[in-house]
Amino acid sequence: MDIKQLTALVTVAEVGSVTRAARVLHLVQPAVTRQIRLLEDEVGVPLFERTRQGMVPTEAGVRLVERARRALSELERARAEIRPDPREVSGIVTVGVLESVMDLVVPPLVEVVRERHPGVELRILTAYSGHLQQWLDDGSVDMSLLYNLTDTPSLAVVPLLEERLWAVAPPDGGLDPRRPVAWSRVARHPLVLPVAGHGLRALIDQARAGAGDPQIAVETNSMHLQKKLVLAGCGWSVLPAAGVAADVEAGTFSGAPLGRPSITRKVVLGLQRGVRPPRAVETVAGELTRLVRELVRTRAWPSSRPA
Repeated sequence: MDIKQLTALVTVAEVGSVTRAARVLHLVQPAVTRQIRLLEDEVGVPLFERTRQGMVPTEAGVRLVERARRALSELERARAEIRPDPREVSGIVTVGVLESVMDLVVPPLVEVVRERHPGVELRILTAYSGHLQQWLDDGSVDMSLLYNLTDTPSLAVVPLLEERLWAVAPPDGGLDPRRPVAWSRVARHPLVLPVAGHGLRALIDQARAGAGDPQIAVETNSMHLQKKLVLAGCGWSVLPAAGVAADVEAGTFSGAPLGRPSITRKVVLGLQRGVRPPRAVETVAGELTRLVRELVRTRAWPSSRPA
């Protein structure tokens, strides 16, 4: 099992075709096929099923692809960290970012890392908090913004801020961002909510427990889709301030902080415990922490306060 075989394995799994993988890798098709066959001979099981839709990994293939991708990433990181000048911070850093705050956080983070640490290559992954925590646990990301998480045996957290959730309605909804809206008013409308089991949904369910049984029009795992459905007139929604305040200010939505009861979430930076992270990871974690705290201090992060 060598790097060429693992690279061929991951590439075929990603593009779904030996022909396309050969073009990506700048190889002839038989060479890629040979690498896969050698790998299958070594592990003793088929790694792909040849279907009409292309090359589909078997159960064993899925497991090996996951580990191969991680091994190749670590090798790439090691190459990036080896520099003639040991004073230069260099390497690959993968950062998980909550979908609701990516527009607020990602552009300034990329800019500050590019300006201050040109030897660092950033990789940004966005998702909901539950997925990000799982990726942090299994090493797919080096750090992640998460919410309502405390220290665990595998993760250490740095508290950053607490922010309020907002009610979001179509432009003619009559909500005023300067005046909190009671949950009882929100509950009179059909609701577009995150799917059950999502962390944000748990906060919302706690608030609506005393407001009867409001109608849930639709559930989705995408904040972007929540917004689209609100604009389409499917109902009102509840979202973090960072994800909607700019839209409300622009007049795209009507929105206001929730009150009676207010709902807040705590945003933290999660890091892996145990092994000391590479210098590049420590550096980016420091930059991200300073950036978020500055956004709170200058009120660029709406409806927030320091943790």
